[in-house]
Amino acid sequence: MDYDIKDIKLAQGGRLRIEWASNNMPVLNLIKKRFSKEKPLRGMRISACLHVTTETGVLADVLKSAGAQVRVCASNPLSTQDDVAASLVKDFEIETFAIKGEDTRTYYRHINSALDIKPHITMDDGADLVSVIHKKRQDLIAQILGGTEETTTGVIRLRAMQKDGALDYPIIAVNDAQTKHLFDNRYGTGQSTIDGIIRATNKLIAGCNFVVCGYGWCGKGVAMRARGMGAKVIVVEVDALRALEAAMDGFEVMPMLDAAKVGDIFLTATGDVSVIRKEHFGLMRDGSIVANAGHFNVEIDIPALEALSKKKRGTRNFVDEYTLSDGRRIYLLGEGRLINLASAEGHPANVMDMSFANQALSVEYIVKECKRLEKEVYSVPKHIDENIAKLKLGSMGIKIEKLTSKQIKYLSSWEEGT
Repeated sequence: MDYDIKDIKLAQGGRLRIEWASNNMPVLNLIKKRFSKEKPLRGMRISACLHVTTETGVLADVLKSAGAQVRVCASNPLSTQDDVAASLVKDFEIETFAIKGEDTRTYYRHINSALDIKPHITMDDGADLVSVIHKKRQDLIAQILGGTEETTTGVIRLRAMQKDGALDYPIIAVNDAQTKHLFDNRYGTGQSTIDGIIRATNKLIAGCNFVVCGYGWCGKGVAMRARGMGAKVIVVEVDALRALEAAMDGFEVMPMLDAAKVGDIFLTATGDVSVIRKEHFGLMRDGSIVANAGHFNVEIDIPALEALSKKKRGTRNFVDEYTLSDGRRIYLLGEGRLINLASAEGHPANVMDMSFANQALSVEYIVKECKRLEKEVYSVPKHIDENIAKLKLGSMGIKIEKLTSKQIKYLSSWEEGT
């Protein structure tokens, strides 16, 4: 086996945590049971650039049970759980390339190591894997059947590639599945982001002014949880419809220049660049906390913060204190990277159950349907999305109503009115 991890001796703890996650992922376990019998991915090589967490460990095992050869690398330098990486190698015999805190050079070396198996399928979390293939490893494209993408940020990048005619193989946008973004982004990000901020700072959320930049599904989740903990939530938005929705949800809405003057905690969740910039840092109060929930750390203009500062020091794990020339202090969490994975454990397994079920079934779909797929970004097929919702409800012991034949007929006709 080939691998690059921090310490193989960490495997025992990682195995126990992967087992715990698996116990809370009933949908993925049902898929594994079928995959183990049918082997729908027999002979397939899969390169997966994902957050190396306990839930990803469960997914990798499911893909292997389907007959695939799987190589895993990290999709973020700070999100890797080293004990999970060790367990994947030792207990599951899955080649893994991930070390928490790895530098940029190591990060891309690991991506290339994952690609060295010449994959038939790629699995991405942020589209760095696809980007490297198209820029540096074009020799691999001919044999690639397709890929999947997990994140909002990654889907934005891939749709831009499609628009420019630069996308050379089909991608299924797992993030577009309703059983992904409506739950993972809202409830998963909402809970785990607050968890990450609290673990890093031990700050009381109640009573603070909590600024959420972006009111997409991730921003909605964070705003909802922050309010639930007693914060006064302020939303910053550029989209009129989302801003209106935030206002009608009961949140205060204002531009970032105004929010910068009153905020205590600032959280970016937009998928865009330089959301918090030099002019905003210049207005922030002493002790302001800045964090990011978007996939890349470009949402916070860190070079601008460094240029404004006369001193920088680490005060806690994943907390850097920047002292500005006038003495004000601004605290940046997790180097501006995904705070829920930098200082916490990421989304709960219960919600990743649906997200990774979409990943597993989308990979199976690509293998079956690759001959008719174009070089485009596709949504998860509706029947997969609906099946996952039904399986999840069943695992929760929830039953739903069924339409009668009369109701079905009524909904498909136009003749009956008032």
